[in-house]
Amino acid sequence: MIGRYWPAFTALILALVLTLVGTTTPWPAGTGAAADTFSAARAMADVRVIATEPHPAGSAADARLRDYLATRLAHLGMTVRADAFAADPAHIARFISWGSPADRPHTLVNLVAVLPGRNRALPAVALMAHHDSVSGSPGAADDGAGVAAILETVRALAADPGRQRDLIVIFTDGEEIGLDGARHVFRGAPPPPDPLRDHIGAVINLEARGGGGRAMLFQTANANGEAVALATRVVHHPAGSSLAVFLYRVLPNDTDLTMAQPWMGEHGVQAFNYAFIGRPGLYHSPKATADRLDQGALQDMGGQVLDLTRALVTAPGLPRPAPDLVFFDVFGFALVTFPLWTGWIMLALSALAIGAVGAQHGRGRGHLRAALGGAGRMLGLAGLTALLVMGANLVSFHVGGPNYYDRLAATPWLEAMATASALAAFFIVVGRWRPGRAALAGAFVPLWLAALVMQVLAPVAAYVLILPVLLAAVCALIPAGRWTTPLAVLIAGVVMGYQFMLGHEMLQAVGSDLPLVVTLPLVLATLAILPLWQPLSRKGRRGAVFVFAMVALVLSLAIRAAPISDTIPPYSRTTRPVS
Repeated sequence: MIGRYWPAFTALILALVLTLVGTTTPWPAGTGAAADTFSAARAMADVRVIATEPHPAGSAADARLRDYLATRLAHLGMTVRADAFAADPAHIARFISWGSPADRPHTLVNLVAVLPGRNRALPAVALMAHHDSVSGSPGAADDGAGVAAILETVRALAADPGRQRDLIVIFTDGEEIGLDGARHVFRGAPPPPDPLRDHIGAVINLEARGGGGRAMLFQTANANGEAVALATRVVHHPAGSSLAVFLYRVLPNDTDLTMAQPWMGEHGVQAFNYAFIGRPGLYHSPKATADRLDQGALQDMGGQVLDLTRALVTAPGLPRPAPDLVFFDVFGFALVTFPLWTGWIMLALSALAIGAVGAQHGRGRGHLRAALGGAGRMLGLAGLTALLVMGANLVSFHVGGPNYYDRLAATPWLEAMATASALAAFFIVVGRWRPGRAALAGAFVPLWLAALVMQVLAPVAAYVLILPVLLAAVCALIPAGRWTTPLAVLIAGVVMGYQFMLGHEMLQAVGSDLPLVVTLPLVLATLAILPLWQPLSRKGRRGAVFVFAMVALVLSLAIRAAPISDTIPPYSRTTRPVS
């Protein structure tokens, strides 16, 4: 009995191991790490000062923090100045809705510092983060981690003899109430813009939403080809994808880099935006203290940013606008990149592979019916997964409606709930199915068509469909054998591992609002394992469906019954749901 299932089981174990590798942060370096490397332990000394107390824009606490940061920057050899400007009245009103009217800011202050390079005529490299927090949160991650990572990066680079360019640090104010500091620097609102703005040739912004997890490159400037190619060459243990870049371009979310985008577009300046979004319950939370910050996430962010900054400040030329590249990290080991047109070649190759799968046992009306049945089964799997996940999600809502921050705190449980629902759907649709070659080919067709549509509409993100379809089709062509089956297991494990990692990242990003995003990774993982799948007995299938359906139900009811999390921000403790 075990012999029938070992290929699928081995591929599953490999996928889980790769998922763990790809989503685990690096071990934080200690204070004894080499002087020219990033150390989370050294950076944590700054985080503990930054997160001593909440420090919203305009508050006395934020003024004390600015004094500390100005002193730190000066001790690192930087020339520091404070740039005061008037707060936006509309944003002051927003601030009052979050905090105390007595603390309303009237004047905001950016800190701008310069570490001179050997050739000051060259365009500079700017590192940016915001020094203010929301009311009621000490902000260890948002954006204490970003500020501290920049300080540790400057320390590591200060004595680098190869540093050709000026290194500019911009600690903005008023980000949490409306991106005011970055608006002042890059758009001159209120005027004038910062005089150093036009000296900048590349920007790296650091953000956080949560308290841990992999730090990802999730936003770039438009025409990012040269910028991404540079990151591919120089960043160790990278994380990021052009899918994230695409989604961030179309979603309404903003960071300080949003304010710089028009100016960067006019001047051909490239940019990199890094953030981590794990431990989402700590977002804007009073519990977002230094002790709760994932030091591995800080090490991950700082290590990537130091690699990239060092390459930029020592480069003879900075990245310029070039056609966008498709890119994604392979379980944190490396960034893979390729031009947009490569998607068309892979689509053609996958079509040939799918055709070859279906042609292995002849043609005819019966084979057409089998192919249509395979396509219908995959569409049914997608539809049933979405239905079950949505149903479980609705059950999990509190009686008074969902609170956004409470749902963020419940993300790990929502992830488990969505996974159990998706697995119940899998065993309902696929549990006893052993597709023939025509049905297997038909199962690929809906996803191949979806990949085609995505290549037309969003070529930078289409790889997320094209590559799994191509690799799964190649896996289906590999005949069973002593030496060939392990190859099929390897391919299936890699494809499934990436889908599990993608599902985890998507659930971290939007799972609190839309946990059905697990549907796509499940269906793509199913394609990969189908060539290895052996049908279960009726009893085995019923047992699997029952277990996973009950787990999903129990989790959804537990989430519904749980009290509102104590991690939610004070300003969200209202009688109405927050969304």
